[in-house]
Amino acid sequence: MPELTHRRRLLVLAICAMSLLIVSLDNTILNVALPSIQKEFHASVAGMQWTIDAYTLVLASLLMLSGSTADRIGRRKVFQTGLVLFTVGSLLCSLAPNLESLIAFRMVQAVGGSMLNPVAMSIITNTFTDPRERARAIGVWGGVVGISMAAGPLVGGILVDSVGWRSIFWVNLPVGLAAILLTWRYVPESRAPKPRRPDPVGQLLVIALLGSVTYAIIEAPSAGRHSPVIIALSTVAALALTGLLLYEPRRTEPLIDLRFFRSAPFSGATVIAVCAFASLGGFLFVNTLYLQDVRGLSAMDAGLYMLPMAAMTFICAPLSGRLVGSRGPRLSLLIAGPTMAASGVLFAAFEAETSDALLFFGYFLFGLGFGMVNAPITNTAVSGMPRSQAGVAAAVASTSRQIGQTLGVAVIGAVLAAGVASSTSYADGFVAASRPAWWIITGCGLCILVVGALTSGGWAQETARRTAERLEAPDEGQVLSTANA
Repeated sequence: MPELTHRRRLLVLAICAMSLLIVSLDNTILNVALPSIQKEFHASVAGMQWTIDAYTLVLASLLMLSGSTADRIGRRKVFQTGLVLFTVGSLLCSLAPNLESLIAFRMVQAVGGSMLNPVAMSIITNTFTDPRERARAIGVWGGVVGISMAAGPLVGGILVDSVGWRSIFWVNLPVGLAAILLTWRYVPESRAPKPRRPDPVGQLLVIALLGSVTYAIIEAPSAGRHSPVIIALSTVAALALTGLLLYEPRRTEPLIDLRFFRSAPFSGATVIAVCAFASLGGFLFVNTLYLQDVRGLSAMDAGLYMLPMAAMTFICAPLSGRLVGSRGPRLSLLIAGPTMAASGVLFAAFEAETSDALLFFGYFLFGLGFGMVNAPITNTAVSGMPRSQAGVAAAVASTSRQIGQTLGVAVIGAVLAAGVASSTSYADGFVAASRPAWWIITGCGLCILVVGALTSGGWAQETARRTAERLEAPDEGQVLSTANA
């Protein structure tokens, strides 16, 4: 890719950030609209889970394929295609006549979304080649998550209360169209010097693994954990995981290069991403239903209630990006883990729902922690990796986020559904059923603390350096075939 001026690089960053904005905004707005969708379509808790998880599941399944495809055929080309699909999917969602159609159109959105975040990160990584400048750019990228978090609940609440839940998808249309035109005009095309070949078997195994696990978790409360369907899905998940672990290392160019995980920071970032976004998915799901269904707040009032969390994410995300650029990821992670865990403890052990002061303080702590965690995940995932594999590395990080959010909604939704079903009063049953959910969020915060501390020191950086050298070195089989030729 040709060297760009500083102003042009900033413009490319802004265009890429627009794609993240509409994808992130879509999820936070949707959470606020869940009770309205539930009433119109007479949906169950599982139905509400699927409106979120159908999107994140498809996204997680296709991110790595999109990243490697963009490295191979052109990042701008794939990025533009993703913008078109996401915009069209948003329009279809706004016209959905029933819950099944909405879930299907969310999947169309997800196919487009899978071509946005990892490819945009790959474009940023190849545009900002200086490590310090790249860290700042990634900090801005993380800050966009904060903007979407801050804007999502409030904008969603206003739209749902004034126009209706379908309008939440209209927001994506002008931004998507503008991003398509700006990408065509200003983003240069780039490809990896030695892109990976397609891996259809690996792709099918990933889809089978994620799909079976998610379906089993969501449907287990209604079908029963020992039902033939749940047992069959668990078996499929186990077989798919075994297949991935046995098949992928045998390929010269696998969909998932397991050598990435020899880097302690990369492995740590993957675990932290799953924990952080599982917490976020569960947090938004529980609080949206609690504020509107139990407290009886309107969608706009529920959005205003969650502003302390959103505002702290907005403030801390760019701050964390600057900290990562100047001091590395360790400090951000050591702040993020304890604050997210403390938020969970407030609700799980001290019944924060019973006091507005405690409720808002819990939201404040969660927003602080989540705002600090995103930049170190992204930076650690792509730093130290060869630029030629930036798309795949970024896709693994993005996949980890989506897997985390999918599991968070699935597991916590399943806990809520089981608890509410066994209670005579919905309101009392909901609050009681949410206790295990908050302990799960607490555990995720503690995991972020421990894993962050272990994978951000000198030993961890040395494993990242050795892993990068192995990834850049020619494969032994390729060397032998070249020598024989």
